[in-house]
Amino acid sequence: MPLFGTDGVRGLANGPLTADLALTLAQATAVVLGQGRTAEARRAAGKRLTAVVARDPRVSGEFLSAAVQAGLASSGVDVFDAGVLPTPAAAFLIADIDADFGVMVSASHNPAPDNGIKIFARGGVKLPDVVEQRIESAMAWEKLQPTGAGVGRIRRFADAEDRYVVHLLGALEHRLDGIHVVLDCAHGAASGVSPETFRDAGARVTVIGADPDGLNINDGVGSTHLSQLAAAVRDAGADLGIAHDGDADRCLAVDADGNVIDGDQIMAILAVAMKQRGALAHDTLVATVMSNLGLHRAMADHGIRVLQTAVGDRYVLEAMNEGGYSLGGEQSGHVIMSRYATTGDGLLTGLQLVSEMARTGKTLAELASIMTVYPQVLVNVKDVDRSRAADDEAVQAAVAEASAELGDSGRVLLRPSGTEQLVRVMVEAADEATARRSAERLADVVRERLAL
Repeated sequence: MPLFGTDGVRGLANGPLTADLALTLAQATAVVLGQGRTAEARRAAGKRLTAVVARDPRVSGEFLSAAVQAGLASSGVDVFDAGVLPTPAAAFLIADIDADFGVMVSASHNPAPDNGIKIFARGGVKLPDVVEQRIESAMAWEKLQPTGAGVGRIRRFADAEDRYVVHLLGALEHRLDGIHVVLDCAHGAASGVSPETFRDAGARVTVIGADPDGLNINDGVGSTHLSQLAAAVRDAGADLGIAHDGDADRCLAVDADGNVIDGDQIMAILAVAMKQRGALAHDTLVATVMSNLGLHRAMADHGIRVLQTAVGDRYVLEAMNEGGYSLGGEQSGHVIMSRYATTGDGLLTGLQLVSEMARTGKTLAELASIMTVYPQVLVNVKDVDRSRAADDEAVQAAVAEASAELGDSGRVLLRPSGTEQLVRVMVEAADEATARRSAERLADVVRERLAL
């Protein structure tokens, strides 16, 4: 089974994800990412490679981050220890100080016992599959073992947070004066920097989920648990709420009445605003196949093309880089604004969303009304042969029949899992009852035809 998943190496900390594994992975990363022309030129000039390392506040991040830093320094890499910061902050800092690469220790929205290791190349960009495969191969056989003055140094990156805050504030078109926002920081990496940044931008800020103890990250709070945020917004009479996940690369919102504003709606708001000011490259938004039909319709109404990708922010990023697009993301709240970031950035997204409220004088509910969210029903059909989903004639006939019944008022998507014998059936329709009826009927056909 491959070591790298869709977003780095992830697992139970001190289970599969041990300090030994983290150290060896860091050593292999130093070997592979130290082979480029820029890295060779640095060595030729007598300079060592440099790397930024950051983590979220979960307790296992302390020993895993220490192991990563030890592996890098023992391979001759100078390490800038940025401490607890969001994943997008780490990506930004790599580019900002022209480091050779960087490592983020985080399991994002997963519970506290899990952790992960995300590796970024020069410029703060995620690694392509082929480079991850080279790193995994190098773990088995290759190390750099300098001695004496050749070993790397580990230094505290003292102004890391300040650099990131200045960057975020510099990206704002309008200040947030007069807007009351509740921030849910998921007891995660945004707990310090997000409230500070929103206040510096002029917002009145109420904070929940910002008391990390190493064990409570994502525990009933954050972007995967929005009920507390909705209640806090209503109780405080706030204008909106912003929810991050554990490493703050996501942003979801709730309006003044506590209604959820998901990633599709946020992208719709930002896409229209960016087009109006000529900042939406090629008048195109990049979104995954799971994005709501309502997003497609809203964008068509505003003359914006939606380019679809496979599910996963890495595929959104690939499409954005290949086509030179400026905005993309996922329904889950990973929103990428390529002018300012190389990855999803929950703080940047939240600031831009509130800035649009300040610019227009509209409520979040008014802004979100440009998109009608179609009911979306997802059924996971387990214990089936996912490899035959695209070829089985009866399954494809059932998909065609369901699509024809829905017509322009709905959509059908069959998506085999990439990791288990499971097929996901997703149906959108004008009402939930129709969507559920169609999804369950189609799921029955998949279950019958593809059973193992």
